[in-house]
Amino acid sequence: MDKNKFAGFVSIKGAREHNLKNVSLQIPRDALVVFTGVSGSGKSSLAFGTLYAEAQRRYLESVSPYARRLFNQMAIPEVDEIDGLPPAVALQQQRGGTSTRSTVGSVTTLSNLLRMLYSRAGDYPPGQSIIYAEGFSANTPEGACPECHGLGRIYEITEQSMVPDDTLSIRQKAIAAWPSAWQGQNQRDILTTLGYDLDIPWKDLPKKDRDWILFTEDQPVVPVYSGYTHEEIQRFIKDKRQPDYMGTFTGARRYVRHTFANTQSALMKKRVSQYMLSSECPLCQGKRLRPESLGVKFAGCDIAELSALPLKKLKRIFAPYAAGSATGLKKMEHDHPEKVVVAKRIASDLISRLDVILDLGLGYLTIERSTPTLSPGELQRLRLATQVRSNLFGVVYVLDEPSAGLHPADTAALLKALDRLKASGNSLFVVEHEIDVIRHADWIVDVGPAAGEKGGEVLYSGAPEGLRNIRQSLTRRYLYGETDRAVPKPRQASGVLRLVSVSRNNLVDLDVNFPLGVLTSVTGVSGSGKSSLVSQVLVDLVSERLGISAETAEETDSDPLTSGEVQTTSGRINGELKNIRRLVVVDQKPIGRTPRSNLATYTGLFDHVRKLFATTPLARSRKYDAGRFSFNVVKGRCPHCQGEGLVMVELLFLPSVYSPCPTCKGSRYNPKTLEVLYKGKNIAEVLALTVDEAAVFFGGEDAISRALAVVQEVGLGYLRLGQPATELSGGEAQRIKLATELQRAQHGQTLYVLDEPTTGLHPADVERLLLQLNRLVDAGNTVILVEHDMQVIAGSDWVIDIGPGAGDEGGRIVAQGPPQEIAEAEESRTAPYLKKLFA
Repeated sequence: MDKNKFAGFVSIKGAREHNLKNVSLQIPRDALVVFTGVSGSGKSSLAFGTLYAEAQRRYLESVSPYARRLFNQMAIPEVDEIDGLPPAVALQQQRGGTSTRSTVGSVTTLSNLLRMLYSRAGDYPPGQSIIYAEGFSANTPEGACPECHGLGRIYEITEQSMVPDDTLSIRQKAIAAWPSAWQGQNQRDILTTLGYDLDIPWKDLPKKDRDWILFTEDQPVVPVYSGYTHEEIQRFIKDKRQPDYMGTFTGARRYVRHTFANTQSALMKKRVSQYMLSSECPLCQGKRLRPESLGVKFAGCDIAELSALPLKKLKRIFAPYAAGSATGLKKMEHDHPEKVVVAKRIASDLISRLDVILDLGLGYLTIERSTPTLSPGELQRLRLATQVRSNLFGVVYVLDEPSAGLHPADTAALLKALDRLKASGNSLFVVEHEIDVIRHADWIVDVGPAAGEKGGEVLYSGAPEGLRNIRQSLTRRYLYGETDRAVPKPRQASGVLRLVSVSRNNLVDLDVNFPLGVLTSVTGVSGSGKSSLVSQVLVDLVSERLGISAETAEETDSDPLTSGEVQTTSGRINGELKNIRRLVVVDQKPIGRTPRSNLATYTGLFDHVRKLFATTPLARSRKYDAGRFSFNVVKGRCPHCQGEGLVMVELLFLPSVYSPCPTCKGSRYNPKTLEVLYKGKNIAEVLALTVDEAAVFFGGEDAISRALAVVQEVGLGYLRLGQPATELSGGEAQRIKLATELQRAQHGQTLYVLDEPTTGLHPADVERLLLQLNRLVDAGNTVILVEHDMQVIAGSDWVIDIGPGAGDEGGRIVAQGPPQEIAEAEESRTAPYLKKLFA
């Protein structure tokens, strides 16, 4: 390989971050470098944990300590030396966490340009004075509609919403808005003291009493005597008898508002939001802006109307303005010649930004679309588009699987955008599994050979062609077509699940049949409507029919009032729901939000382990039960860190850091608990074992061995039993959920729904995943996937291809049938890529 063709090299010596084994290598600058290897091999530890973390550390050393604390600083990497490293920008896949007021327009800065355009070149009503750019934003006091404060909806808390059944008495919990537990009983006891009748139907109470109980802002404090009548209580007060406690009354509406505004619990917020009736704001008709701002037009539209159009339509509107040929410019030239220059300049800037976004296959998005509704892949590509336009040079861009969530037809556009960044004099370090992206690389760094402790070595660093000779590399097999392409004969369906007249997002009056008892992949380009159909409509309708909630109890960060969730406007299941008794949605949400949740606790494995420890002679003699061996229980955990294993150290002007607890040295347990040994190891040492090590250690214990074997089968043998949930990727969390399901006794008749389960998986891991999914189907279940991975699609029994394009150019069924039939479908954009596999 001619090393002279590169501008220079980044030299790394002695990298030991996570599982890296004292790695030293050189990587070229001004090139597309792809880091490959199986999931958990150490690719991200090298690209993000070492290279990006060191670049960030060097930059932050030049910033004042006061400003430094405002950054989300990464840990200082474990590495001896890095030379030749330019400044770095990380484009990672963010899952959730973005504000509901953050939109496609704000991420790409298109909103700023649009607001400037309306302010300086808009068509104002006669006599109206100029409105500055911030007056066209619903997030500012200058622009927000005064009626709904920029939400687009108004929320009322009414008697009917808080008291759904007025035939009940207060004692029978007529006021549903009050909490049902002690707090609600407290309010009822206070009303008894105040002299209200708790036993007549709500509707028979005088209106002034009902209004006061529900709507008063007063908070009287009164003595409470639980379980007595009003008359008895009056006598107690007269006799100055000591009350049980002094209670503070809170009206039902005040309780709802206060809880909604102040609670830290998303579940509580969701509970009280059901008593707040939502309707479109009558003043702005849901457009969120004040009337003066909506009165300004451009190209015949107000700013809210333009923001609701797909980006590809915006390009068609602005192209004539950028070219100077729009009819609207002639009127401007006559009335306000100064506006013509502004309109042309801003329109051409908008067009150049839109071109990059459209090249990345995102023309179906709208400016107003909120970022929490985007997939991690869509958000990453939007941020990539902004970087392509920024014209920086001499920067390292570190990207985390930019092809995630992309149909192969869209990957070509992604590679074009990466080439543009490289052509501007930048370096690209990309962690990637997609074979087409790996083939496009100038340089490959293959990490492995396996995951966790069995990985962490650089198997190869050089030009793609050289990887052909590295026998240890699993990536080589897929890059050079050395894998077995035998396609199994599709199974026969045991029945059909029919959805009719489905309408949601870009799906309009769609009828679709899902075969039961087989593995079905739903395919199509990004934005075609796959997730809308499967993860939303199908899940909603099946949940409703089974009478269950498909929602997980995991709390989300979104605000129920501002999330503006899209609803399924029509659709139903036609006929009986035969052969389905359960619905399981296996998503990529975290298995827990705190370090207390881990692989062992989530899979139930930890229960068996703790019971084993409780049966040891020492535990029995001390009367320790299984609970003693939980780090969540007071009797077993370290009193200093309370079972966290870490303590937070506050640093003035710098971010707080976590260090191992000095009392338990990070073990999480108190000394007495750690004295109990099973086969020579204490409970903390067992939690530090990897799944592979634990499988050997617990060899004779059937219940534990079975659970561990399933986790190994889904390719997670490298994880530690006690590895905190916060350290797991979305793909790892999804496979832990799948392993937990596979452990259950299979009675069939379960519908499994997975949205892009191959995200973050190396092709070798995809093969293992496919084996597990087939096991579920062989046990009499139905598996439906949203998928882009051709390996999985080719191995499915049935394929439903949605499209042909994205947004309003998609949303219909282009082809359906066994994979080999889809490969021949002329209109399908999936067909050519499937055909290559079958060739």
